[in-house]
Amino acid sequence: MLLLPALLILAACGGVGGGDREGHAGDWRAMLRAGDGVGAEVALRSELAAGGDRRRFAPYLGEAELLQGDTAAAVGWLAPADFAPDVAAHGYHMLGRLRMQQGDFPAAGRAFDRALGEKGDQPDLWVDIGRLRWRGGEQVQAIEASTRALELGPDDPAALLFRAQLVRDARGNAAALPLLQRGFQAAPRDPGLLGEYAATLGELGRNSEMLEVVRVLAEVNPLHPKVLWLQAVLAARAGDADLARSLLQRGGDLDREIPAAKLLLALIDMDNGNYESAAQGLDRLLRTQPDNTRIAMLLGRALMLGGNNRELVARFADRADAPYFAMLVGRAHEALGDRAKAARYLDRARTSGAMTLRVVPSGTAADGAAAGGRFDGATVVREVRASLTQGRSDDARRKAQAFLNRVPGSSDAAALAGDAAFEAGDARGALALYRQAASVRKLWTLTKRMAAAYDRSGRPAEATALIASHLEGEPLNADAAVVLARRLVDRGELARARTLAARARTLGRNDPLLDGLE
Repeated sequence: MLLLPALLILAACGGVGGGDREGHAGDWRAMLRAGDGVGAEVALRSELAAGGDRRRFAPYLGEAELLQGDTAAAVGWLAPADFAPDVAAHGYHMLGRLRMQQGDFPAAGRAFDRALGEKGDQPDLWVDIGRLRWRGGEQVQAIEASTRALELGPDDPAALLFRAQLVRDARGNAAALPLLQRGFQAAPRDPGLLGEYAATLGELGRNSEMLEVVRVLAEVNPLHPKVLWLQAVLAARAGDADLARSLLQRGGDLDREIPAAKLLLALIDMDNGNYESAAQGLDRLLRTQPDNTRIAMLLGRALMLGGNNRELVARFADRADAPYFAMLVGRAHEALGDRAKAARYLDRARTSGAMTLRVVPSGTAADGAAAGGRFDGATVVREVRASLTQGRSDDARRKAQAFLNRVPGSSDAAALAGDAAFEAGDARGALALYRQAASVRKLWTLTKRMAAAYDRSGRPAEATALIASHLEGEPLNADAAVVLARRLVDRGELARARTLAARARTLGRNDPLLDGLE
């Protein structure tokens, strides 16, 4: 949906494997499947009070505590790993889920391996294994795990949800939709699936269908944290900003739980002329996502509309190699009375749609992290950027390739190595690495980098086709619409460019090169 990041909703799957079949066993199992941790815990404790075997109920009580977000209580049931043989597979599965929530990925991996060894080869276990691999940077291996989960459970809701999320990352929302539709048919009241299904329909601009699914989600689980958010997005799209704001405010801490809610609030402020408030919200959001170009563009627009021209120039003059930022900075100089500087920037803004890349500066000394022996992903990114900004492209390539060698299944590592190759002048090598990254996670930022590599390789037609393909899967991406329209202008395809320019304006994005296409 408009400006909505993909909603990665962890599916809380019910227990599998053997267990006590006496008394109210069916009740608590159904509660666990429905995500009702409180009800399941009450029923399970009743079983224990009636003389049930703690070792046989511990996995499920641990699961109930995890559903309630009480990891401390879950530790008491799961950490001893004292499970009856017929429920051991589920016990180790839940122990792995606990360790993953605690951030202890090696321990989680060992627990999942033990669950597999206890004949726990089940779809929901492979979903959790896949999520663990993804979080650990083994994204290719995560895709393999999702494939295994679907093999074991072709209609399993958690397996379909996880696979849909991975397909969306690699191939776009349209490709993920059939998987979500299958999941909806198999489990029409699964909250995780409903939330993802609604969000994906929204991303594709299918608002009426999205509304129908949101209504089902509100009926199934009116307290689900995504209900108010999705309703607010629909209200904003319908032009009812007051209702959208009211829904977000009813969500309490929704803007902290869902960063896109803060973005929506800023957009509402902009629509209502509250530019200072919008800029403050966008500034806070940009500090947490410094590489998010869309947020930066919106912040620049809010500053321009609010008349904060000096701040606009100070913050975005170094980004003015990109046409939109050049336009903003040029208009700011114009408002400040410096027509000479304004003309330089506005001329730059009217250049063609050829893709360019810039290195994001780093405050890290080029060898500081390596000297300290730290090789986590964030540190390597800062190291590579520092080397590139200092003109040490060979050093940057060496560091990026070393990191990719350590985590060969990581899309982010492949993209970073592609950036280093691009800056070193090896467009062909960059393309190969970008393709490797895009096979896992094809973000718009990556599509732009691939297009730039195609342009530099003398293959502009392939760059244009790539951008068009991305826009087809993400039709509400205003930046993609503008970039494609610019390229079509260069090719003389003015009719298609007009259509895209109109779409971009509908999405709140103007462009100086396209102003004359009306």
